Amino acid sequence: RQVTFSKRRRGLFKKAQELSTLCDAEIGLIVFSSTSKLSEYSSSRMSQVIQRHMMHADNLDKVDQSSLVLQNQDTTCVVLSKELDKKTQDVSHLRGEQLEEMNLDELIKL
Repeated sequence: RQVTFSKRRRGLFKKAQELSTLCDAEIGLIVFSSTSKLSEYSSSRMSQVIQRHMMHADNLDKVDQSSLVLQNQDTTCVVLSKELDKKTQDVSHLRGEQLEEMNLDELIKL
C-alpha cells in the first residue's frame, strides 16, 4: 500500500508541476499519507497559494451574502409596491373615484 501511495503521489506531483509549467497556473497541492505524513507541492510559495485561496473563498461568501440581500430587497420591494397600489386604490375610492369597480359589499364597507 505504501509503495502504491508513493508512486501515485510522485505522479500527482509531476502532473501538478506540468500543469503549472504548461498553463502558467498557480498550484498548491497538499497530501497526507495514512500515517499522517505531510507532502506538499507548490508552484510558488505555499503560503501565497493558501492566502489566495482564503481570499477567494471570502469573496465568494460575500457574493452569496450580497445576492441574498438583493433577493430580500427585491421581495420587499414587490410587497411594498403591491401595498402602495392597494392604498392608492383605497384613497381614490374614498375620494369617490373608480367606484364602478367595487361590488356591493366593498361599497358598504367603504
